[in-house]
Amino acid sequence: MILEIRNLSGGYYQTEIIKGISLEIKAGEFVGIIGPNGSGKTTLLRLSSKVLPFYKGNIFFNGQDISRMSLKEFSRKTAFVPQDTAYNFSFSVWEIVLMGRIPHLKRSQSEGKKDFQIAENALGLTDTLHLKKKMINELSSGERQRVMIARALAQEPELLFLDEPTSHLDIGHQIQVLDLLKKLNRQNNLTIIMVMHDLNLAGQYCGRIALLDKGMIFKQGSPAEVLTYQNIEEVYKTVVVVNENPITKKPNVILVSQEK
Repeated sequence: MILEIRNLSGGYYQTEIIKGISLEIKAGEFVGIIGPNGSGKTTLLRLSSKVLPFYKGNIFFNGQDISRMSLKEFSRKTAFVPQDTAYNFSFSVWEIVLMGRIPHLKRSQSEGKKDFQIAENALGLTDTLHLKKKMINELSSGERQRVMIARALAQEPELLFLDEPTSHLDIGHQIQVLDLLKKLNRQNNLTIIMVMHDLNLAGQYCGRIALLDKGMIFKQGSPAEVLTYQNIEEVYKTVVVVNENPITKKPNVILVSQEK
């Protein structure tokens, strides 16, 4: 297992949001975390990625307790892409992506040719190379999000955490980013854990899904096992129809209006 979460509890300001979750992630998996607002999706991701300390439980990365790993050591192997990032100071896109190399540098060490090449490759993969000289605060939300993914890829992680990476993107760039992530997952064996809001995109791209409700895992398994109308109606409190996508054979969720 690349990541083992055991009886994990945590939250904010002594308020428990995540309540005793256990979850195992195998190397090379593409796992989606779904659930209604307030179910604890983002909190679980932050606890698992050392962004937020947890109250109880254990998290192991490649068998090592992450609470005993320094943030720099952990960041050489993992990367976290938040839903959105605000910068109080203006940096160029190139500078932002090069920040992904920091965990690999010694104190006071400058980037070298290898770091520049890795950063350039990350920009190319995310279709942001043409933005290289622009300032981060000049970009649209969608462009900025793709730059954040490029910065994460520049870390050369084994495990990538993403919090709703397509939330600010138009449909074309949503597919572009998710296709990229799927390609990296398959070709580079990059393990991905991603919080997603769109159930259909989760069903199309994720090999396994964990459905959260009230800070606990309600159901986990394949998209077909999790995205049933019974599970969705129970957790989201809304009526849906679930059929099979005729092209991908994955579940397709259709909302049903309650208006007469």
